[in-house]
Amino acid sequence: MFDLLTESKGLVSHGVSCCGGCGLELIMRNVMDVLGPDTTIVIPPGCSALFCGYSNETGLKITGMQGNLENTAALAAGIKAGYEIQGNYHTTVLGFAGDGGTLDIGLQSLSGVMERGDNIIYICYDNEAYMNTGVQGSSSTPLGAKTTTTSAGKPTSRKDLLRIAIAHRVPYCASATISHIPDLRKKVKKAKEIGSTAVLHIHCSCPTGWGFSQEKAVEVCRKAVATGAWLLYEYENGKTTVNVKPKELKPITEYLSTQTRFKGMDQDAINSLQAEVKANYDALLAEEEKGAVRG
Repeated sequence: MFDLLTESKGLVSHGVSCCGGCGLELIMRNVMDVLGPDTTIVIPPGCSALFCGYSNETGLKITGMQGNLENTAALAAGIKAGYEIQGNYHTTVLGFAGDGGTLDIGLQSLSGVMERGDNIIYICYDNEAYMNTGVQGSSSTPLGAKTTTTSAGKPTSRKDLLRIAIAHRVPYCASATISHIPDLRKKVKKAKEIGSTAVLHIHCSCPTGWGFSQEKAVEVCRKAVATGAWLLYEYENGKTTVNVKPKELKPITEYLSTQTRFKGMDQDAINSLQAEVKANYDALLAEEEKGAVRG
C-alpha cells in the first residue's frame, strides 16, 4: 500500500537520478502530465532509460518497456498495432529517445513509421551528443561543439530532424525547448490529438556535456532561441508556423559563450555558424509567409 505522504504526485517519481540541472526531467514531467496515465512508453538505452528503472522498480506510473537503441519507433508502432487488434484505440503510444537513438542509430525505424503514418508520438529529447556514455558526438551535435570524439570542435553542421520528418509528409511535427514550457505542452497536446505520426524535437540542455553551471539550464536554452541556435516552429498539415519570432536575432556568441564546449572556436567557425542560423531563420520566415508545403 502506498504511503500518501511520500508517494509522488503525477506520473513521474519524485526522486530520479538525472544529473543536476538536466533538462530531461523537466521534459518528462511535462510530457507525462499532458499525455496522462493512458499512455505506453518505449525508451531505448540512454539518459532517459533511468525512468524505466530496473528489475521491479520504475520511475514512471505507466506501462512501458526499454527496447534497443535502434528500434524505438518500430517497437512503439508494433505496440500500437497490437492495441488496435484488441480494440484499444484510446491508449497513446510514445517513443521517447535521445538524438543518437533518433538521428543516428534509430533513424531507419523512425523513417518507416513516418512513411506508414503509424499512429504514435515520437519525441526526440536532444542534448546534442551521446551524453550517458561519455559525451561522444552525434549527428545532432552542432557545428564547432567539442565532444570526446570531436575534440577540436565538430567540423560539420547538425542533421535537421524536422526537415527529415517534413520530407516524409507527416501531418504534424514541431520543435520545442525547456525554456518555453507552455509552448512545449501545447505541442504535446496537438501531437496526442493528430491521429497519425507526430514527431517532436525538444532541445534538452545538458550541464555535464555542454559545460555550464546547473542553475543555468533554462537560461541557456532561452539564449538558444534568442540567437536562432534553436528555432521554435511547427508543421501542421502542410503549413509552417514560426512560434517565436525575435525581431532581430541576438549574436550567436551570446549563446556560445555560456558553454565550455564552444570554447576555442575560431572566428571563421563562429562566422560560419552565425551565417547558418541566420539563413535557417530567414528561410523559415519566408516559408511561413508564402504558406509553402515542403516535402
